[in-house]
Amino acid sequence: MKEFLGILAVVITFVGYAPYVLDTIKGKTRPHIFSWFTWAFVTFIIFALQVLGHGGAGTYTTLATAILCTGIFILGLKNGKKDITKFDTVIFIITLIATGIWIFAKQPVISTILIVTINTLANIPTIRKSWIDPHSETLFTWEMGAVRNFLGLIALSELSILTWLYPVTNLIINIIESSILIVRRKQMKAKVK
Repeated sequence: MKEFLGILAVVITFVGYAPYVLDTIKGKTRPHIFSWFTWAFVTFIIFALQVLGHGGAGTYTTLATAILCTGIFILGLKNGKKDITKFDTVIFIITLIATGIWIFAKQPVISTILIVTINTLANIPTIRKSWIDPHSETLFTWEMGAVRNFLGLIALSELSILTWLYPVTNLIINIIESSILIVRRKQMKAKVK
């Protein structure tokens, strides 16, 4: 059953990201390149830590997410959000510093906490951008992100901080981002009327 859920989570990952990729190519969605670079980088590390923690089929979606984040970062270099603020730069620098600390930690649990914190901080520029321009993100991708993380969590073979912290945190982040997009779009629509 866990193997099935892990594979289903991967399918949902690709289905969820497909509109985001297409919308990015069309220029409708404008990924924040700092966020997507960080997500790609740290998600590969999180995948390795989950494997170390014997996450089993629950790690499949993490690997798929890392690969897709890398692709979106590359697309974002051409079609992404270029209005990088000082705040975005500060968050990016904090992320790089935290990554440096992680490299020297050499403790899987501490590393997992640091990497998941980095991943969470990387959401701040995208959340800021989404608040200002909620149509610059593909809502479906964030909604499917919540579903994929929930399924990935259930598919984990062993539950430890190495395996569950990332999908739980990402589940919450995807719910928050989806909620922001829905609420802000409704607010903007109401202002137009």
